[in-house]
Amino acid sequence: MEPEDILAELKKLSQNEEILKSGIMKILKKYARIISVNDLMLATARMRKDGEFVHASYREKYLTIYIKYFIMRMKEVKEKEDYVDSTIDKTSFDESFPMLERTFEKEKEQTFGSQDDKFALIYVITALYTTFILEEPVHPVGSEFPGSLFVEERNGQYYCPVKDNQDDNPDAICHLCLAEQTPDI
Repeated sequence: MEPEDILAELKKLSQNEEILKSGIMKILKKYARIISVNDLMLATARMRKDGEFVHASYREKYLTIYIKYFIMRMKEVKEKEDYVDSTIDKTSFDESFPMLERTFEKEKEQTFGSQDDKFALIYVITALYTTFILEEPVHPVGSEFPGSLFVEERNGQYYCPVKDNQDDNPDAICHLCLAEQTPDI
């Protein structure tokens, strides 16, 4: 089983008339199990390296949130059993594939010194788990962006202050995210 096999399994799942959360979780758990502690350490180092370009005033907050909610979700995926098994938005799931495939390939090219780098797999698992199982935005509530802007929840709806900034970027994970553009920005 190779990390890129997850895309084929998810594609096969999308052929179903309805997609249940349990079907997605079965696949996500299977692939989360091949991610080792070493893989997580490498992904953390990669995120810290990428974080060097984040403005110093909120670099540590950025890294804390992303490492906690992005990398450490693998443990949660492996252990999660307490979700309501319901159908997911099949259209959104199907529309996510071209972006997920491009993102997987792009992230896989940046091996960070290891041919066994599983960052692309972690990225796909986290994005799908957060969006379709937890039904939360990809960037967690409280994620800070330049200008002291935050992802927030208001009356059960999630808002992101920079969602519309990614309209011209077909590879942005924002297209998968269920958050709406913050209306007063």
